[in-house]
Amino acid sequence: MGFGRSRPADGPRIPTAVKIVIAGGFGVGKTTMVGTVSETRPLRTEEILTDASVGVDDVSGVEAKSTTTVAMDFGRITIRDEYILYLFGTPGQERFWFMWDEVALGALGAVVLADTRRLADCFPSVDYFERRGTPFVVAVNCFEGARRYDLAEIQAALNLGPNVPVMLCDARSLESCKEILITMVLHAMKTRGLAPEPQEA
Repeated sequence: MGFGRSRPADGPRIPTAVKIVIAGGFGVGKTTMVGTVSETRPLRTEEILTDASVGVDDVSGVEAKSTTTVAMDFGRITIRDEYILYLFGTPGQERFWFMWDEVALGALGAVVLADTRRLADCFPSVDYFERRGTPFVVAVNCFEGARRYDLAEIQAALNLGPNVPVMLCDARSLESCKEILITMVLHAMKTRGLAPEPQEA
Protein backbone atom coordinates (compact mmCIF):
# COMPACT_ATOMS: atom_id res chain seq x y z
CA MET A 1 0.00 0.00 0.00
CA GLY A 2 1.48 3.35 -1.00
CA PHE A 3 2.27 6.26 1.26
CA GLY A 4 2.31 9.16 -1.16
CA ARG A 5 -0.07 11.86 -0.07
CA SER A 6 -1.43 14.34 -2.48
CA ARG A 7 -2.16 17.99 -1.93
CA PRO A 8 -4.75 19.54 -4.24
CA ALA A 9 -3.60 22.83 -5.73
CA ASP A 10 -6.07 24.77 -3.62
CA GLY A 11 -6.57 22.53 -0.63
CA PRO A 12 -4.99 20.63 2.26
CA ARG A 13 -3.20 17.32 2.03
CA ILE A 14 -5.32 14.23 1.86
CA PRO A 15 -4.61 11.71 4.66
CA THR A 16 -3.08 8.42 3.58
CA ALA A 17 -5.33 5.36 3.97
CA VAL A 18 -3.58 2.45 5.68
CA LYS A 19 -4.85 -1.05 6.41
CA ILE A 20 -3.81 -2.59 9.75
CA VAL A 21 -4.55 -6.10 11.00
CA ILE A 22 -5.21 -6.75 14.70
CA ALA A 23 -4.45 -10.39 15.47
CA GLY A 24 -3.88 -12.71 18.43
CA GLY A 25 -5.42 -15.58 20.32
CA PHE A 26 -8.99 -16.11 21.43
CA GLY A 27 -10.13 -13.61 24.07
CA VAL A 28 -6.98 -11.50 23.93
CA GLY A 29 -8.77 -8.19 23.35
CA LYS A 30 -8.88 -7.68 19.58
CA THR A 31 -12.55 -6.69 19.49
CA THR A 32 -12.03 -4.43 22.50
CA MET A 33 -9.07 -2.66 20.88
CA VAL A 34 -10.90 -2.02 17.61
CA GLY A 35 -13.94 -0.75 19.50
CA THR A 36 -11.82 1.48 21.73
CA VAL A 37 -10.10 3.38 18.93
CA SER A 38 -12.70 3.41 16.18
CA GLU A 39 -14.09 6.85 15.32
CA THR A 40 -17.12 5.21 13.78
CA ARG A 41 -19.33 2.49 15.15
CA PRO A 42 -17.21 -0.64 14.68
CA LEU A 43 -18.43 -3.51 12.57
CA ARG A 44 -18.45 -6.72 14.59
CA THR A 45 -19.21 -10.28 13.60
CA GLU A 46 -19.56 -11.75 17.07
CA GLU A 47 -21.69 -14.76 17.87
CA ILE A 48 -22.62 -16.27 21.22
CA LEU A 49 -20.56 -19.27 22.30
CA THR A 50 -22.78 -22.33 22.48
CA ASP A 51 -22.48 -25.91 23.68
CA ALA A 52 -21.32 -26.81 20.18
CA SER A 53 -18.00 -25.09 20.89
CA VAL A 54 -17.26 -27.25 23.93
CA GLY A 55 -14.12 -29.25 23.24
CA VAL A 56 -13.42 -27.12 20.16
CA ASP A 57 -12.67 -23.66 21.55
CA ASP A 58 -10.13 -23.41 24.36
CA VAL A 59 -11.58 -20.93 26.87
CA SER A 60 -9.14 -21.68 29.70
CA GLY A 61 -8.13 -18.38 31.24
CA VAL A 62 -11.07 -16.55 29.63
CA GLU A 63 -13.95 -18.57 30.99
CA ALA A 64 -16.13 -15.46 31.35
CA LYS A 65 -16.04 -14.79 27.61
CA SER A 66 -19.46 -15.49 26.09
CA THR A 67 -19.01 -14.37 22.46
CA THR A 68 -16.53 -14.97 19.67
CA THR A 69 -15.58 -13.21 16.42
CA VAL A 70 -16.43 -15.44 13.46
CA ALA A 71 -15.26 -13.27 10.55
CA MET A 72 -13.61 -10.00 11.51
CA ASP A 73 -13.91 -6.73 13.40
CA PHE A 74 -13.61 -3.47 11.51
CA GLY A 75 -13.02 0.12 12.59
CA ARG A 76 -11.15 3.26 11.58
CA ILE A 77 -9.15 6.00 13.26
CA THR A 78 -7.39 9.14 12.01
CA ILE A 79 -3.86 9.60 13.36
CA ARG A 80 -2.46 13.15 13.52
CA ASP A 81 -4.53 14.14 10.46
CA GLU A 82 -1.90 12.29 8.40
CA TYR A 83 -3.20 8.73 8.23
CA ILE A 84 -6.58 7.08 8.26
CA LEU A 85 -6.05 3.62 9.70
CA TYR A 86 -8.54 0.93 8.75
CA LEU A 87 -8.40 -1.75 11.41
CA PHE A 88 -9.30 -5.35 10.68
CA GLY A 89 -9.46 -7.73 13.64
CA THR A 90 -8.97 -11.41 12.88
CA PRO A 91 -10.94 -14.26 14.47
CA GLY A 92 -8.94 -15.94 17.21
CA GLN A 93 -10.07 -19.57 17.07
CA GLU A 94 -8.28 -22.05 14.83
CA ARG A 95 -11.52 -23.08 13.10
CA PHE A 96 -11.82 -19.56 11.63
CA TRP A 97 -8.18 -19.11 10.56
CA PHE A 98 -9.15 -19.64 6.91
CA MET A 99 -10.32 -15.98 7.05
CA TRP A 100 -6.84 -14.64 7.77
CA ASP A 101 -5.59 -14.47 4.17
CA GLU A 102 -8.57 -12.34 3.16
CA VAL A 103 -8.32 -10.09 6.20
CA ALA A 104 -4.54 -9.58 5.85
CA LEU A 105 -4.55 -8.91 2.10
CA GLY A 106 -3.02 -5.50 1.36
CA ALA A 107 -2.19 -4.67 4.98
CA LEU A 108 0.77 -2.41 5.76
CA GLY A 109 1.39 -4.28 9.00
CA ALA A 110 -0.14 -5.93 12.03
CA VAL A 111 -0.53 -5.70 15.78
CA VAL A 112 -0.28 -9.07 17.55
CA LEU A 113 -2.05 -8.85 20.90
CA ALA A 114 -0.71 -11.13 23.63
CA ASP A 115 -1.98 -12.25 27.02
CA THR A 116 0.72 -13.43 29.45
CA ARG A 117 -1.74 -15.97 30.90
CA ARG A 118 -1.95 -17.64 27.46
CA LEU A 119 1.22 -16.44 25.77
CA ALA A 120 1.45 -19.47 23.45
CA ASP A 121 -1.86 -18.44 21.86
CA CYS A 122 -0.15 -15.67 19.90
CA PHE A 123 2.42 -18.02 18.29
CA PRO A 124 0.18 -18.73 15.25
CA SER A 125 -0.17 -14.99 14.59
CA VAL A 126 3.57 -14.38 14.97
CA ASP A 127 4.36 -17.30 12.66
CA TYR A 128 1.76 -16.17 10.11
CA PHE A 129 3.12 -12.65 9.75
CA GLU A 130 6.73 -13.80 9.78
CA ARG A 131 6.01 -16.21 6.91
CA ARG A 132 4.27 -13.47 4.92
CA GLY A 133 7.02 -10.94 5.62
CA THR A 134 4.44 -8.60 7.14
CA PRO A 135 5.89 -6.13 9.67
CA PHE A 136 4.25 -6.45 13.08
CA VAL A 137 4.52 -5.36 16.69
CA VAL A 138 3.55 -7.37 19.77
CA ALA A 139 1.28 -5.58 22.25
CA VAL A 140 0.92 -7.27 25.63
CA ASN A 141 -2.61 -6.56 26.89
CA CYS A 142 -2.34 -6.03 30.64
CA PHE A 143 -5.24 -7.98 32.11
CA GLU A 144 -5.98 -7.60 35.81
CA GLY A 145 -4.41 -10.38 37.83
CA ALA A 146 -2.10 -11.48 35.01
CA ARG A 147 1.56 -11.92 35.82
CA ARG A 148 3.77 -9.04 34.72
CA TYR A 149 6.81 -10.08 32.71
CA ASP A 150 9.79 -8.04 31.59
CA LEU A 151 9.40 -7.18 27.91
CA ALA A 152 12.75 -8.80 27.15
CA GLU A 153 11.42 -12.05 28.65
CA ILE A 154 8.39 -11.91 26.37
CA GLN A 155 10.58 -11.18 23.36
CA ALA A 156 12.71 -14.23 24.18
CA ALA A 157 9.70 -16.45 24.94
CA LEU A 158 8.18 -15.65 21.55
CA ASN A 159 11.56 -16.04 19.82
CA LEU A 160 11.23 -12.59 18.29
CA GLY A 161 14.02 -10.79 16.52
CA PRO A 162 15.43 -7.68 18.19
CA ASN A 163 13.79 -5.51 15.53
CA VAL A 164 10.23 -6.49 16.52
CA PRO A 165 8.80 -3.92 18.97
CA VAL A 166 7.19 -5.36 22.11
CA MET A 167 5.03 -3.05 24.19
CA LEU A 168 2.58 -3.10 27.07
CA CYS A 169 -0.94 -1.88 26.39
CA ASP A 170 -4.44 -1.61 27.75
CA ALA A 171 -6.95 -2.40 25.00
CA ARG A 172 -9.56 -0.35 26.89
CA SER A 173 -7.45 2.82 26.76
CA LEU A 174 -7.62 5.06 23.68
CA GLU A 175 -4.22 6.64 24.31
CA SER A 176 -2.58 3.26 24.89
CA CYS A 177 -4.04 1.84 21.68
CA LYS A 178 -3.05 4.93 19.68
CA GLU A 179 0.53 4.61 20.92
CA ILE A 180 0.60 0.99 19.74
CA LEU A 181 -0.80 1.90 16.33
CA ILE A 182 1.62 4.78 15.81
CA THR A 183 4.54 2.54 16.75
CA MET A 184 3.28 -0.13 14.35
CA VAL A 185 2.93 2.30 11.43
CA LEU A 186 6.40 3.77 11.96
CA HIS A 187 7.92 0.28 12.34
CA ALA A 188 6.21 -0.96 9.18
CA MET A 189 7.30 2.07 7.19
CA LYS A 190 10.89 1.64 8.34
CA THR A 191 10.82 -2.09 7.59
CA ARG A 192 9.43 -1.49 4.11
CA GLY A 193 11.94 1.25 3.38
CA LEU A 194 9.32 3.99 3.41
CA ALA A 195 9.67 7.32 5.13
CA PRO A 196 7.01 9.73 6.33
CA GLU A 197 6.98 13.11 4.68
CA PRO A 198 8.66 15.84 6.78
CA GLN A 199 6.38 18.03 8.81
CA GLU A 200 5.95 21.58 7.61
CA ALA A 201 6.85 24.46 9.88
